[in-house]
Amino acid sequence: RVQRLASLRQRSAGSILREAVVQYVAREEARESFGQDARAAWDTYRTTSNHLDGQEISAWLDNWGTEAEAELPECHA
Repeated sequence: RVQRLASLRQRSAGSILREAVVQYVAREEARESFGQDARAAWDTYRTTSNHLDGQEISAWLDNWGTEAEAELPECHA
């Protein structure tokens, strides 16, 4: 499959494989970073109970790109 794709793209199989590895590693690093951020946010919530509810987030997002755009609301317990 790699050889066929390399032929179609007029590239070497090695360059196709290198690109695949680079993209895979970048994707997995992003996934791990997201997981770490989610765990940290959950730990903070469990410790402080600070949060925003869905309605607060929706109202904030609804104003993005408008003259009424505001900063992210303060979290509360």
